[in-house]
Amino acid sequence: MMNRKFIAGIIVFGSLWGFAECIIGSLLRDVNLPAGAIMTGIFAIGLMTLSRSSFKQPGMQTGIGLVAGALRFFNPFGGCFICSAIAIMAEGLLFDLIWTGFSLDLKKTQTITIQASLGITSTYLIYIGGYIITQILTPVFSSAGFYLENLIVFIPQILACGLLAALLGVATVPIVFSLKKLNIALQDPLYYPVTIGTSMFCWMFVIVNTIFILGI
Repeated sequence: MMNRKFIAGIIVFGSLWGFAECIIGSLLRDVNLPAGAIMTGIFAIGLMTLSRSSFKQPGMQTGIGLVAGALRFFNPFGGCFICSAIAIMAEGLLFDLIWTGFSLDLKKTQTITIQASLGITSTYLIYIGGYIITQILTPVFSSAGFYLENLIVFIPQILACGLLAALLGVATVPIVFSLKKLNIALQDPLYYPVTIGTSMFCWMFVIVNTIFILGI
């Protein structure tokens, strides 16, 4: 049975990721910056690396992606929110598969070279993987129908777009591991109030922001 700390961790990390996608991602799109690559290369890979290195539990990042993707549905602005939600969920699953499949929880990641290699490889793979999954599933959910030839045309563009995310990931992952060395941890009496409070703030802020924009 999953312990409560683990579940609370999934919710708070997923809420932070979803909050970043909804608020910061929207701001980046408003100023015509590559929001997808920036969000994946900094926020997604950073939060997932921090959660995985802290809990070392397979399956956690899949749950984090589901929470973040669900929150993204509450902010139907800044491009195709269905696409974004699917990509977020896919990235969480792919990160989980990569770390579990290559047994990265059991390998030493002390050197900055390994950390940088881990950052550039995992970020690139989850970004292009999420992008491809989005291109397949979005037409299905929107009843437009999926056509393989349409995906093949965009493959070179998708592979190229992953470069910026990977370059950001090469810096993000070593930074996360450096922060981990500070051994900053919440004491048990504060853990649940802080995680629950942070999660509630993220959800309420996004929902209120959506209501405000819609003018309800």
